[in-house]
Amino acid sequence: MINGIYKIKFWTILFTAVLFVTNVLAQQKRMLTLDQSIQIGIQNSKILHSSKMKIMSAEAQLSQVNASMLPSLSAGASYTRLSSINPFEVQTPFGTFVISPSILNNYSANISLQQPLFTGFKLSSSSNIARYNSLAAKQDYNKDEQDVVYSIKSAYWNLYLAGNVKQAVDENVQEVKAHLQDIQNFFKQGLATRNEVLKVEVQLSQSQLSQIDAQNAVDLAVVNLDNAIGLPLTTEVEVQKNVDVESEDIAGLSQLIDMAIKNRPELKSMQYQIDASKSGITLAEADYYPQVSLSGEYVYAQPNQRILPTQNQFKGTWDVSLGLSLKLWNWGATKDQTTQAEARYEQANDSFKTLKDAVTLDVTQSYFNMVKAKEKVFVTKQGVSQAEENYRVTDEKFKQGLTLNSELLDAEAALMQAKTNYAQAVVDYKLAQAQLEKATGGKIN
Repeated sequence: MINGIYKIKFWTILFTAVLFVTNVLAQQKRMLTLDQSIQIGIQNSKILHSSKMKIMSAEAQLSQVNASMLPSLSAGASYTRLSSINPFEVQTPFGTFVISPSILNNYSANISLQQPLFTGFKLSSSSNIARYNSLAAKQDYNKDEQDVVYSIKSAYWNLYLAGNVKQAVDENVQEVKAHLQDIQNFFKQGLATRNEVLKVEVQLSQSQLSQIDAQNAVDLAVVNLDNAIGLPLTTEVEVQKNVDVESEDIAGLSQLIDMAIKNRPELKSMQYQIDASKSGITLAEADYYPQVSLSGEYVYAQPNQRILPTQNQFKGTWDVSLGLSLKLWNWGATKDQTTQAEARYEQANDSFKTLKDAVTLDVTQSYFNMVKAKEKVFVTKQGVSQAEENYRVTDEKFKQGLTLNSELLDAEAALMQAKTNYAQAVVDYKLAQAQLEKATGGKIN
């Protein structure tokens, strides 16, 4: 009875463990579309998180610069204990008069206000520079996002390719196995030689080796996609099986170039850098102008040094000041700073033009690559149909004894190669499409 209870507990625990493991594995398996993969990858990307921090830093810098244009208020307090000295007294025939008593405990509290009125456009220029840098940081984030999206697409379509190649190899293994069964039957009937059987067995062995390599390629592609989208590397991912590329249209080259000039984040970022460098010229010229500021202070002290005669009690006083300063001569330092700023501005303009040319070249190359890739899709798809028909006809003839064993082996190999070529052509097209979208900075169809 006791042994029976233990057996029941054992099988209960074992069943629970198996069920738990099954649930965990089932949770790790994920069927993902390309859009889902991109969404997950963007959410998990460490590169994009770092880029967001750059935006946050730039916005904080802008806020800091803008704050310097506003009034600043500060307060302070102090206590001082003085050593004992004789008070300052005046002796007269009428008696002794204390002019300045010895007050040993000194207390003071003050509040002050500072407001720049005119800084030679220094503060406004600094604010513009910080604002343009913040906008450039946002465009840099967009560029990083496009790079991340492209890497995800590359990993996704490589997994699609690995899966389709494995499927083609698996089908080839089944075809060769069926072929081997037929040739073995022919051999038993005396219609085939032992050497012909060996040829098919060798082909089956090679196909099975290819099957192992294909499975390994799938496993590596899954790991690569997991890494690209930020999932645990043990997560089993499946991608879509069929892809329709025939209905997709490609816009004209000139339209794509115009789209790239308008949308590419690198160009937008560079334009903001040009604007920032232009404001840098104004900033460098600030020392040509006077600096004007307004300040005020209220002091509440015991004793208050402004009140005579000195009294051992708290008194409040205030003051307001208008200050003006101008650098009369600094050995041409301001002129040199302005020259440097103007040179940086010209460099930024030249960099923008160079980048614009590079973008145009990138779009043009990507466009032609995509056009050729789409042509290859149609050609390889036709090749699959031809190879399937060739295999069907050859297989029927072989079963009827009307064709050679080697011809059927060639037909099987040709069919597998045709399917592999088609899958490669589809992936090449999708990667070329992804590259063109990256080059234009947006969707192209």
